Amino acid sequence: MLLFGTPLLQAFDIITRGLRQTSLKSLAQDLRHQVEGGMASHQALRRHAAFDALFCNLVAAGETAGMLDTMLNRLAIHSEKSEALRSTLRSALIYPCAVLVIALAVMVFLLSFVVRAFRKIFASFDAELPALTRWVVALSQGWQQHGWFLLTCTCALIGSLRYAIHRCHRLKEDGHGLVLCLPLAGSVVRRACMARWARTLSTLFAAGITLTDALKAVQGVTGNLRYKQTTQSIRDQLMRGHSLAQAMSAQRRLFSSMTVQMCAIGEESGAQDKMLDATASHYEREVETAAKRLSTLLEPFIMVALGLLIGGMVVALYLPIFQLGQVV
Repeated sequence: MLLFGTPLLQAFDIITRGLRQTSLKSLAQDLRHQVEGGMASHQALRRHAAFDALFCNLVAAGETAGMLDTMLNRLAIHSEKSEALRSTLRSALIYPCAVLVIALAVMVFLLSFVVRAFRKIFASFDAELPALTRWVVALSQGWQQHGWFLLTCTCALIGSLRYAIHRCHRLKEDGHGLVLCLPLAGSVVRRACMARWARTLSTLFAAGITLTDALKAVQGVTGNLRYKQTTQSIRDQLMRGHSLAQAMSAQRRLFSSMTVQMCAIGEESGAQDKMLDATASHYEREVETAAKRLSTLLEPFIMVALGLLIGGMVVALYLPIFQLGQVV
């Protein structure tokens, strides 16, 4: 709306009328009242947790340069690209997680009710059951006797691990490094981190923010501590007189050679923001392709695993009936 000449206060009114969610309506109204009272837009935004430091800093830069409409447009594009990347990663995880949850629910149902019913039938056979059947029956008895205890211990262990990771910086750092080293998934995560890093740095460059300040703001955008520490190291080298490409070339484990080359070309041509934008677009496409490929590759493995688990339990239950002639 600002790009088409709508005054800021009127733009807030239009936004408020178009919103249905009560919390968003109150947020827009509060921002309007603060701006109407003489507060700068970036100062009003900082009063709300919905807007992060990067967003507020870019709005402040836009107001200072008299380019608030252009800056908000760049922020909108940046937010849309970032959300599309997150959506791609979430979509790749939904299918295997949903199948895993369903498989666990089916196994719990079989162990809790079906195997118990078959156990009464097996007791009348008065003969030794096959080893696979004995194992399934023992597993069912163990689950019925100690299931809640095991579930409580598992939840407590997961909660303790999350608490330890949250409190221990070194443990969290090792966990983030381990994610980057995972087969298949690690490559997707690295590309996603490089896409976020390049996209945010490109937006900051286009806003006219200096390289050192931009690197300081971009440290936490990837969500990975290894990239955060590496970005700080790159910033320190820049302050000692190194170029961006030189500083990045020493971090080949996190930044690909293509990213380093694009940054070098951007520095030589004076089009760093465009080179970084092209790099981000490239890795966003790669993440989308890799996520789809990973999901396709996981499907047969998941089906085989489900067949072995649930199919094996069903076979174990019916095996004594198939051998009823020998058992009797």
